[in-house]
Amino acid sequence: MGTTEVLETPLTRLAGIRYPIVQTGMGFVAGAALAAATSRAGGLGVIASAPMSVPELKAAVAQVKDATDAPFAVNMRSDSPDVQERVDLVIREGVKVASFALAPRRDVIAKLKDAGVVTIPSIGARRHAEKVAEWGVDAVIVQGAEGGGHTGTVPTSLLLPQVVDAVDIPVVAAGGYFDGRGLVSALAYGAAGIAMGTRFLLSADSEVPDAVKQIYLGKSVTDTFVTTAIDGAPSRTLRTERAELLDRSGPLARLARSARAAKDWRALSGTSWLALAREGLAMRRNQKLPIAEILMAANAPMLYRAAMIDGDPRFGVMASGQVVGLIEDLPTVEQIISGVMAEAHEALTRLHTLTAVPAAS
Repeated sequence: MGTTEVLETPLTRLAGIRYPIVQTGMGFVAGAALAAATSRAGGLGVIASAPMSVPELKAAVAQVKDATDAPFAVNMRSDSPDVQERVDLVIREGVKVASFALAPRRDVIAKLKDAGVVTIPSIGARRHAEKVAEWGVDAVIVQGAEGGGHTGTVPTSLLLPQVVDAVDIPVVAAGGYFDGRGLVSALAYGAAGIAMGTRFLLSADSEVPDAVKQIYLGKSVTDTFVTTAIDGAPSRTLRTERAELLDRSGPLARLARSARAAKDWRALSGTSWLALAREGLAMRRNQKLPIAEILMAANAPMLYRAAMIDGDPRFGVMASGQVVGLIEDLPTVEQIISGVMAEAHEALTRLHTLTAVPAAS
């Protein structure tokens, strides 16, 4: 297998891509430019639509379609109050794949499947994989505890084989992947491919400011931690002064900060208080969140945007997987994917040289 040859797996056949590599839907990071670069290079690029308005999502889809004919995905949140409008856009624009962060909804999955859209939710537990498989999803992304952003507690090396054994649909492994050796290990477990977030964030094609990327490059594998202080759900982030301050704050301090940040987010995004209230009620209904955590979730976009887009980590938080400590450079997405495939070829070649030796009698 040369680096320009197709590596066919159930994932590549399902999504129509050359290589079994998915770029994850990172909010404020996975925009049209990164998605287009990934799809052009043979992977599955993903537009993270959660921080976008519907018109912004429409523009991003058009930008990717102008840049490449290759398949790409749109990542959505089922608890978004305008999710049906986003689903209609995905169907109307002929987007190949829809992926989902957090808990998907059965009716949303059914509508996309009826329209011929490939559905791939992210899950963090075996029982979640079994549930969505019963709904008829086409594949699942399994993120272990090493992954950045919202994450679970079970390491990828334990969660992946659990899910592979539990469902009969393609499984994509996420959490801790950055090179070809990881791809081969995931395939050996029975996965159909890998998904990478932090590795693509730290690329020349990522729109994250260079100064922020340099902060990531200076971190070790122990410089991340999991906190519920950002939006109420466990999230892995870099150890920064702001993130650790939030983690140490008590409920009342978090509530006050969340209320102020929700006000700032409304002013910045142009979202009305009515729209914020509707979104909060939807989150409360779908995720059964208490009021304090609804305000924390409203706070989260401001915190991520401050660091990831505005480039000022003093006022924001920076999602990251533990793999950040193993990344030392900022190549293009094309170089990342070609490098992963070359390393996978080398790893497979080494494995093929192993021979079984009969046991001594």
